[in-house]
Amino acid sequence: MKKIIPYSTLPKVTLALSFMFITGFVQKTNAQEIITIQQAIDETLHNNLQVKQSQLSESLSDENFKQSKNALLPTLNSNGSYNINYGRSVDPSTNQFNSQQFSSFNGGVSTSINVFQGFQKLNQIKQNKILLDADKTNTAKVKNDLILKVITSYLDILYNKDFLVAAKQQLSVAQQQLKQQQELLDVGNKTLADLAEAKAQVATADLDVVTAENSLSISYLTLAQLMDIPSATKYDVKAPLLESFSKPLTSVNPDEVYSSALSVFPDIKLAALKTEASKRGMDIAKGNYYPSLSFGAGLSTNYSSGRKSIVGVIPKEDKVIGVVEGTTTRVVAPDFTTLTENYKFKNQIQDNFGQYVGLSLQIPIFNGFSARSTVRKAKIAYMQNQTEEQLVKNNLNKIIYQAVADLKAASGTFESTTNTFTARKEAFSVIEQRYNVGLVNSLDYNTSLTNKNKAEIDMIRAKYDLLFKAKVIDYYLGQQIVF
Repeated sequence: MKKIIPYSTLPKVTLALSFMFITGFVQKTNAQEIITIQQAIDETLHNNLQVKQSQLSESLSDENFKQSKNALLPTLNSNGSYNINYGRSVDPSTNQFNSQQFSSFNGGVSTSINVFQGFQKLNQIKQNKILLDADKTNTAKVKNDLILKVITSYLDILYNKDFLVAAKQQLSVAQQQLKQQQELLDVGNKTLADLAEAKAQVATADLDVVTAENSLSISYLTLAQLMDIPSATKYDVKAPLLESFSKPLTSVNPDEVYSSALSVFPDIKLAALKTEASKRGMDIAKGNYYPSLSFGAGLSTNYSSGRKSIVGVIPKEDKVIGVVEGTTTRVVAPDFTTLTENYKFKNQIQDNFGQYVGLSLQIPIFNGFSARSTVRKAKIAYMQNQTEEQLVKNNLNKIIYQAVADLKAASGTFESTTNTFTARKEAFSVIEQRYNVGLVNSLDYNTSLTNKNKAEIDMIRAKYDLLFKAKVIDYYLGQQIVF
C-alpha cells in the first residue's frame, strides 16, 4: 500500500492520487524502461534542484538559529603585535621617547559578555527558530508540489496513450468508410460530394492521430524533464489496475472541511509562521529603545628591546654642583656610574603583566530617530504578513468550496459515463453476435467497437477523477490518504 498526503494546489490536479497504489518496480521490455509513478516521484525528488535549493535554505536557517543561541555566550579573544621602531618614537614599555632603533611586542587576552541588550538576542533566537520551522515547511511544500506535478504528467501520458489508440481506431473506421464510399460511387450509388466528405473525414482523423502522437511525445518529455533525466531517454509508464471500485461519499460540508484544513494545510502553516516571525522582528526592533550593559575583562603585557635593567652602581668622586653664596664653600653631590644590561624578555613579560575588569553602559538618547524608524518598519512588515496570511486563508476557503463542487460534478460524470459504457457494451455485444453470423458488415462492427472503447476510457477516467477528488476532500478533513 502506497501512501501520499498532498499539501498544496490539490484542486488543480485531477485524476492523480489514485495511481499511488501501484507497487514500485522496473522492468525492461525491448530495451525500454517501464517505470511506475512511485519511481518517477523518487527520481524527481532526488534530482530536482528546487528541492536542493529549499534544503540549502533550511540548512542556512538552521545555522542562523544555532548562531543566535551561541551569541549568548561570552567572547574570548587574544591579540599580539610586534614592531621595529626607527627614529624618535615612544617606547611602549617605558612611555618615554627613544631615538634609537628598538623592537617591541604587545599581547593580551580579553573577554566580554552582554549583560542586557533590550532582550534582542533572546527575541532573535525565537525568531530564527520560527524561520527554521518555516523553511522546513517550505521544503515539504516544494516536495509535494513536485509530487503533484509528476502525478499530473504521469497521468497525461496515460491519457494521451488512450487518446492515441482511440484516434487510430477512428482513422481506421474513416478509411473503411472512404473505401465503402468509393465502391458505392463506382456502382453509381454515391456522388463525388459523398466521396469528398469521406476523404475529409479521413484527413481529419489522420490529423487527430498526429495531434495525439505529438501530445504523447510532449507528455513523455515533460515527465523526463521533471525527473531531470536526459530528454532523449526512451521509457514507458505502467498503468494502474483498478480491480475494485466503490463509489465514495460525495455529501460533504465545505465549512467543516475548511475548519479541518486550517490545521493541516501547509500554506496556512507557512503564512502563520511568517507572521509570527515578523512579530518577533517587532520585539527585536523595540530593543533599540533600551540601554545596553556589557561586562569586560582582560590581561595584557609588553616587551621592548630598548629597555635596560640596572645591575649595579660604581661610586665616583663627588661632583661640585655649586658654591655657597658669599663664601668659598663648595656644594658637592655624589657621583656614580650605573651599570645596565638588556632587560630580558621573560622578565619584562612578567613585570609588565596587567589586568582589568569593567562595565560598559550605553544609553540611547538621540540617533536621528533610527530606532523609531526600525520599529515602524517592523510593524509594517508584521501587518503585511498578517494580510498575506488572511489572503491564504481566503484562497483556501475558495479552493475547498470548489473542490466540493468538483466532487459532486465528478460523481455525476461517473454515473453518466458508467451508464453510457453499459449501453455501449450491450450494443456491441449484439453487433458482435450479428457480425459473427454475417448480418452486420465490418464497418458497423468497427464503429460499435470504437464507441464501446471510447465509453470505457471515459468511464475509467471519470472513475479516477471521482476517486481522486474524494481523496482530496479526505485530506482537507485531516484524514490520511491511503490506496
